[in-house]
Amino acid sequence: MIAGLIICASLTVVDGDTVKCDGQNMRLLGEGVPFVSGIDTPEIGSHAKCTKERKLALIAKGRLKELLAEKGLRVVFSGAVDKTQTHRPLINIYRTNGEEIGKKLLREGFARTWSPKQRINWCD
Repeated sequence: MIAGLIICASLTVVDGDTVKCDGQNMRLLGEGVPFVSGIDTPEIGSHAKCTKERKLALIAKGRLKELLAEKGLRVVFSGAVDKTQTHRPLINIYRTNGEEIGKKLLREGFARTWSPKQRINWCD
């Protein structure tokens, strides 16, 4: 697949690090390198390992929803898809000031840095 700009008529939030672009799930990369680095947010609903994680997930989802309400966002496909069954495209979303939304979630504490060898425990 070729990296490049994606045009989304509809961009909605699934959870803190997943969006739907015209009905297709896509995963935020946070300017990371596919399969090497990225961002992770707490799991939502039954995927959460504890009540604390579920609550944090709703907060992260809400913050991402606020950020996606801005006008002029650019969705950029990295050229890679994740290794889940759905093969979600790995993307970056940039605000008009050039700031990448995943990195903003990291800075604000709604996300943590992801790496393939690391399991993040949101319950501690």
